[in-house]
Amino acid sequence: MLTAPSVRPVDPAELDDVLRVLRREPVNNAFITARVETAGLDPWRLGGEMWGWYSAGRLASLCYAGANLVPLCAEPAAVRAFAERALRQGRRCSSIVGPAEETAALWSYLEPHWAPAREVRACQPLMAAERESAAVPADPQVRRVRRDEVERVLPACVAMFTEEVGVSPLAGDGGLLYQARVAELVGAGRSFARFEDGRVVFKAEIGAATSAACQIQGVWVAPERRGEGLSEPGMAAVLRYALREVSPVISLYVNDFNAAARASYRRVGFREVGTFMSVLF
Repeated sequence: MLTAPSVRPVDPAELDDVLRVLRREPVNNAFITARVETAGLDPWRLGGEMWGWYSAGRLASLCYAGANLVPLCAEPAAVRAFAERALRQGRRCSSIVGPAEETAALWSYLEPHWAPAREVRACQPLMAAERESAAVPADPQVRRVRRDEVERVLPACVAMFTEEVGVSPLAGDGGLLYQARVAELVGAGRSFARFEDGRVVFKAEIGAATSAACQIQGVWVAPERRGEGLSEPGMAAVLRYALREVSPVISLYVNDFNAAARASYRRVGFREVGTFMSVLF
């Protein structure tokens, strides 16, 4: 089967070394880097373990093992070691996600034991922008969601998640964790929407933010308003906020089969800089 792993959970005292590895790929790793910068490496605060793979005694690769299993700056030997540890532990994650090459290799080891997956999205272009849109004017009606508007934006967030992932975020615990996450983003000033008659017709969030890069997520237009040209000006507005107030590089990833979204993001000014992969259980 697999060779014995050379991997262990990192110690909280290794925070500087972990951040050194994560910052080698600031766009790819933005989501996990933001969590580590905020929570440190204590598993209870981080929401999972951070596994480290060491080369010549030096931390070289990482894998986040929580609700998601995420290989980070993982060379082939590290991926193999992470796979064996995951197999020994058993599947606890709801998805495997990360840069496509590492994620595909990790899944190749795990698939014989963890299959079937509910869905495998093998090609999800990673897109990035470093300047405000020159071609699409920002929608002046897209603004930050206020703290007292969490209940108004929540139905749109639930609809987007269900449409994108294929399951409701309200399952299991009744949505308590998901509602807390929505409220957290609103409270941090990273949730944006266009409201009409009190209803959300466009929304997006900055889901992860570091000083080097941030990631837009949850882009959604109300179904009855699609095709009216709300998404591109809305994205241009969120991009402007993000560049002016958060990070110098703004990223997102999108399914390869969503040709309309990819074209829309390109018109706003995003370009493809890599590929992600997701395995959903």
